[in-house]
Amino acid sequence: MRAPYPVELVPLFPEFLTRRRTKFTFPLRLLEELGIDRPGLFFAIGGVAPQGGGRLSEMWNPYATHWDQQQAASSAARDAGLVEEKDGRWDLTAKGRELLKRYRREADSYLATLPSPLSTEDLSRLATLLGRAFEATAASLDRRWHSHIPRAARMAGDATAHPMIALENAVFGLWNARDDCHMAAWRQAGLDGPTLDALTRIWRGEAASDEDLAAKLTSQRPADVARELAQLRRDGLVAAEDPPRTTEKGSKARQAIEDETDRLFFSGWPDDVAASAGWIREKLAAVNASF
Repeated sequence: MRAPYPVELVPLFPEFLTRRRTKFTFPLRLLEELGIDRPGLFFAIGGVAPQGGGRLSEMWNPYATHWDQQQAASSAARDAGLVEEKDGRWDLTAKGRELLKRYRREADSYLATLPSPLSTEDLSRLATLLGRAFEATAASLDRRWHSHIPRAARMAGDATAHPMIALENAVFGLWNARDDCHMAAWRQAGLDGPTLDALTRIWRGEAASDEDLAAKLTSQRPADVARELAQLRRDGLVAAEDPPRTTEKGSKARQAIEDETDRLFFSGWPDDVAASAGWIREKLAAVNASF
């Protein structure tokens, strides 16, 4: 696919993922059964499981400098026997792996019951087109940048059982691929995640002062933000005076990251998928509105 890219599709992916399980009650039943709270359950199911285990920095926010907010959830998941930690690495236990399989079966059953505004044929076509888009992005993106793409296979449901399950697989894969494309773009630009987050907030005009920026970046320590600001100013990306604002060089550099993200994400899509972008947008928006 060549630019201009159908960037209007991108917001539909997190919207789908946010809405598609809003009435899925199985997690509530699990909380009671396991005697665990929601953050503890989703530390295992939403963090350790998708990443296949790892350190907090690998499983959670790549724009953070500390993960203190995960301490209570990780302790709850460990106390419930779902995860274990060794030398800073977290993995599912046998109990956690069995729970994940059960969770996926329940999710598949739930998705198969959802009413769809689309015909079965259109829903299947939508899932197929987006599935091919995901596979194309994954194949075209250099494997050294595949941090989140492997999550799609780990968390996939039985796509042959119902087209809504296949659609969830595809959209989940695309959103993780989008993450990897964005991370590849800012890493190739010579930035790390926390510094990129600081630059982004400044670029968007969200900070009234250096102190205000530090207050907004709650996943970073103030000393880390101060260090990042100093580096951005030395590099000429942020003006020296307060309030922090991007220079012309900084604005161009930040926009270039967005443009490269789009290129990495869309350029590998097959021509027939690209030609169907308008149809995909219409049908996926209708599905999202139905949840």
